[in-house]
Amino acid sequence: MTITTRFITAAALAAATALPASAQDRPASMTISTASPGGVYAIYGEGVAQLVSDVVGIPTSTRQTQGPAQNLVLLKGAQTELAMTTSGPAFEAMEGKLELAPGDTYGDLRVLFAMYPTPFQMIALESSGITALDQLDGKRVGAGPRAGTGGTYWTRWLGNMGIDASLQYGGIGDQASQLADGRLDAIVTAGGIPHPSLSELENTQDVTIFGMSDETLEGIMEANPYAVEFTIPKGTYKTPEGDLATVAMWNFVVADASMSDDLAYEITKAVLEGNDRMVSTHSAAKGILAENILKDTFIPLHPGAARYYQELGVEIPDAIAPAGKN
Repeated sequence: MTITTRFITAAALAAATALPASAQDRPASMTISTASPGGVYAIYGEGVAQLVSDVVGIPTSTRQTQGPAQNLVLLKGAQTELAMTTSGPAFEAMEGKLELAPGDTYGDLRVLFAMYPTPFQMIALESSGITALDQLDGKRVGAGPRAGTGGTYWTRWLGNMGIDASLQYGGIGDQASQLADGRLDAIVTAGGIPHPSLSELENTQDVTIFGMSDETLEGIMEANPYAVEFTIPKGTYKTPEGDLATVAMWNFVVADASMSDDLAYEITKAVLEGNDRMVSTHSAAKGILAENILKDTFIPLHPGAARYYQELGVEIPDAIAPAGKN
């Protein structure tokens, strides 16, 4: 190494050291991992990416994936900076029980903000005569991506109910086309409401969107402590004549504990204060409220995000208080 090179290197190191920690910890760009096209995650994630790019000043893009489980694997592997997840996969990742990474406990998972509840939804061609889950036995049923929330939990739940459906996996947009063409009899999925693919189907096909029985609800919630009862209100879709009962899981945007406190604070503040802009992206974003962080009952808050909530006067329960790195 020449004297000139050594001088330049030393000068660059000194300049970097002189920068505030927040500047050093700001990546040149970021990605937010979402899900397959055709669902709410894909649309919602675009809104978050644009808002963070504009307000925080770090170019942020979306990464299409198979959904929450894969997002958490990517986040733990430092292949994405932000991830969208539902409470079920997050719980399993923290316990080391995620199907995509069995035994790999994710202790550094940290939450930034709550998104919205994801209700589990069912739609069938009217011509199939299907109006309830127990009629799916022997039918061709699309369940979305295999590693997605719908694919993961519907596979388990239908099996637990003794329903032997011919489950097929793939992007929800593609499966909506297959239902319209008669290649599927029904779709069971999980996503925000109104789900874009379900809305498009009922606008172009004769379909039945249906709910769950009380017995089914009780069984699912008893076996899955992160699932909550949910009502899809009348008017969400055109075809149902009343409210639809189902279960849901809350969604969160999460980061790794290695993200700087300042950056986590900036992202959380930008998204919560950009609520109107997010709602214009998708109506599900109306759930971006500070108090909804309390819908999280087990994922530790990132210290930077916690600082913002504390500034707003939100009392953070011990169960989600910031934790150190594991």
